[in-house]
Amino acid sequence: MTDLPGRENDPNDNPFAMFGNPEQMAQAMRQFADMLSAPQGSGPVNWDMAKNIARHAVVAEGDPSVMEGERRQIVDALQLADLWLNEATALPSGVSNPRAWSRSEWIENTVPVWRKLCEPIAERMVETMGGALGGGSLPPEAQQMAAQLGPLMGMMKQMGGMMVGQQIGQALGSLAREVVGTTDIGLPLSDTAALLPGGVASFSEGLELPADEIRLYLALREAAHHRLFQHVPWLRGHLLGAVEEYAKGITVDTSALEEQIRGLDISNPEALQEALSGGGLLKPEETERQKSALARLETMLALVEGWVGTVVDAAAEGKLPSAGALAETVRRRRATGGPAETTFGTLVGLELRPRRLREAAVLWQALVADRGIDGRDAVWGHPDLMPTADDLDAPDTFVKGDTAWDISKLEDGED
Repeated sequence: MTDLPGRENDPNDNPFAMFGNPEQMAQAMRQFADMLSAPQGSGPVNWDMAKNIARHAVVAEGDPSVMEGERRQIVDALQLADLWLNEATALPSGVSNPRAWSRSEWIENTVPVWRKLCEPIAERMVETMGGALGGGSLPPEAQQMAAQLGPLMGMMKQMGGMMVGQQIGQALGSLAREVVGTTDIGLPLSDTAALLPGGVASFSEGLELPADEIRLYLALREAAHHRLFQHVPWLRGHLLGAVEEYAKGITVDTSALEEQIRGLDISNPEALQEALSGGGLLKPEETERQKSALARLETMLALVEGWVGTVVDAAAEGKLPSAGALAETVRRRRATGGPAETTFGTLVGLELRPRRLREAAVLWQALVADRGIDGRDAVWGHPDLMPTADDLDAPDTFVKGDTAWDISKLEDGED
């Protein structure tokens, strides 16, 4: 149909005029259509899209395939580390198929756990974005059109899911450029023990230490974590469950979201992405349940890290001259946080910082001195035997206290 003279720019003839240039709007909608490919009912995040974004981020900065020589160095280091750990812990090997991964392979292999961790937050983000984009924060004239164009508002909610997927993909890409293995953040991201040659190289920058010693020390830490995660049946569920419990209390700051959306040109995907980046919009509820979940998680992370550090130090003693310097480097890295921690906070709404690493290490060392290696590691036999936050304040009381009894008492139903 031909437009009448003088009416080409009349918004009454073009209900989409408020959204800006029609060509830009059409292009934006095509982009959205291309990206909104998650099957219905598959959850709030298009994980294929998130993985693609993450992989693109690491490839853009260089992510070469692992060469055979690098692979052999990593596999040999993990196997040797596993042998050394036999002398330092009663827990059996957790390294059955050691691998060397590129950053892209790390992304691919850890996504199943990230999905479990991220979706409670993603669901809240998508619901809130859908509501805000679906009319609540749009100008009055756009709200009027929203009432007439229900399908478009459905797409707006899908846009929220797309934005969250973009955010997760970008965060995973950033994290993949920093990690050295599968256990850097203290959670079991994979059943496979693996190190990233690129991550090991980045960790080594600025350290005037032999490359083979750095690689072996990091392999000791990776292998020690996997002994815990593979042979303490309740630990994986306990840690991931604490993260999920905390995430259930996360809300989205709707007032901040509405403030960012108000006045946006929704035909500009880049502006929308910047406005909806969720880190500043996530707001934990200060409930007792929330505080309790966070306290349990922080304590357990400290106990895991403290045990790993103690076992690795014992395994490396007399064999790895740089172990002391590397241990301090890792402690500072974990205790002070960094970009990876910030990234994780964006993904699941909290920062994983084991704030009491030294206290936990002191407690595990005291247990070894009093009960020996077998007695120390027997504490992992049941969650009821584990030290609490209060025990970190008084390790001697814990070591000499009621926890010295055998796990068989639980099985027999004795008090």
